[in-house]
Amino acid sequence: MSYLLRSDPVSRIHPEPQSLTSFDHFDLLPDSLLLLIFDKVADVKDLGRCCIVSRRFHSLVPFVENVLVRVDCVISDDDSSSSDENHRFSLNTASISDAGGAGGSFSALFRLVFAPIFKPFQMLGQILGPKRSSSSFDASFSAINDEIGVTHHSPTQVLKNFGEIRFLKIELPTGELGIEDGILLKWRADFGSTLDNCMILGASSVIQSNSVKNHENSVDEDTGNIPESFYTNGGLKLRVVWTISSLIAASARHYLLQPIINEHKSLDRLVLSDADGQGVLCMNREQLEELRVTPLSASSASKRTLVPALNMRLWYAPELDLPDGTVLKGATLVAIRPSESKKEVCDASWLSDAFEEPFGTAAKMLIKRRTYCLEMNSF
Repeated sequence: MSYLLRSDPVSRIHPEPQSLTSFDHFDLLPDSLLLLIFDKVADVKDLGRCCIVSRRFHSLVPFVENVLVRVDCVISDDDSSSSDENHRFSLNTASISDAGGAGGSFSALFRLVFAPIFKPFQMLGQILGPKRSSSSFDASFSAINDEIGVTHHSPTQVLKNFGEIRFLKIELPTGELGIEDGILLKWRADFGSTLDNCMILGASSVIQSNSVKNHENSVDEDTGNIPESFYTNGGLKLRVVWTISSLIAASARHYLLQPIINEHKSLDRLVLSDADGQGVLCMNREQLEELRVTPLSASSASKRTLVPALNMRLWYAPELDLPDGTVLKGATLVAIRPSESKKEVCDASWLSDAFEEPFGTAAKMLIKRRTYCLEMNSF
């Protein structure tokens, strides 16, 4: 990968050294090269340490373009007096059908199972969007521990002195969704002023096999149909939980990013991920600008962006053998776009690139199977 050096400021922040015997030879490096080095450092804690090395470093760090903020902990609101109504949301299904034609039992079961799953997610709003007097993002996240005390600073506070950020990545300590050991659940969502697309990959269990198989451009030998047991043994209910909870987590993250997006107009790309690799929210420059100019449709009670009516596609395999030997039991892929979107939900280009390997390969294999169509109202 090649990097282009940025031109030095019109007037140097640090003057040219006058004598080769009275200065640090590091001072011979131009500002543009130092900024490139700081861009590679990226971590905001390390950049903070660089600031105390010299006045020159202290003056240059605010011009860094690539910044990484690793959040140490998430502060939740344990106020038990808040009513359930403050964190409740509603979801209505319009229709669910098999892309091939059949699917009555799928639709009926979906309507039956979505109602009981609301309560487990009522606490998610408390964790991601606690009621505090300061802004939602500042109150929800604490990022950097002062080495001399226990004070915490939010990403908004930490980034306020950076004026040229182009790429920003914020990493949460864990994913928001508590899932049982052995279950695979990953999601990726792109947002503008609202949801642009979301991809969810899940499996009821992951088995690591020593045998490496060649499945390039192949599909399992079964028919690709969802077995009847999927509707009766809780398999469908589990996937409904995965889908709704992933959408809630993504929309909550998006809601909490508003202060940073509005303050840093230079951003070209923003990524909010977690150390567990559970979920990734991405926004490019066009989407960032859309959020700044378009009023955000949000729920102040649940502290999340409202999700519009959705078109969804689901692919399922009872067992999926990946080329590296990994076996996914009950592998499920869900692709989601707003109903009003002109983009095709099944566009293979964004489906296959949503996850890192070997899960990108799993997505490619799943989209070759039979497709099931779902629709969901806004919530």
